[in-house]
Amino acid sequence: MNINGYEIKPGANLEGVDLRGANLENANLEGANLKGADLEGADLFCSNLKGANLKGAILEGAILEGAILKGANLEGANLWNANLKGADLRYTNLRYTNLEGADLSGANLWNANLEGADLRYTNLEGANITNTILEKKDDDKDLRIRVKELEEENKKLKATLKGLINS
Repeated sequence: MNINGYEIKPGANLEGVDLRGANLENANLEGANLKGADLEGADLFCSNLKGANLKGAILEGAILEGAILKGANLEGANLWNANLKGADLRYTNLRYTNLEGADLSGANLWNANLEGADLRYTNLEGANITNTILEKKDDDKDLRIRVKELEEENKKLKATLKGLINS
């Protein structure tokens, strides 16, 4: 399948391409590189984007209803007002993604990463959000630093308390 001079097929390298408003309904783009691509208003109804790289892609108002995005990378993508009804988003990276106003009703977000995502006005009715990451957790280094700070505060409190008891 060729659209706007680009070959649409599994594993295709479409990094940064302009596919605004393209009809990609039922397209097989499994494992494709669409990093930074402009897909604003594109029709990706029931398309296969399993494992695709859509990092930083523009998908404003795109139709992704019923699309398979399992394991895809959508980090930092713009999905403002996108239609993702019933989409398969299992294991998908949606970190820092703009999902404002998106329709994710009935979507499967099992084990998806939504850390830092903008979910204002997002419709999640009936969506499976089991095991979904919604906020950043402290990594071990940050946790060790915080424990050390608390230990120092505890020593100071003990010293102050000891001083009060002895006076």
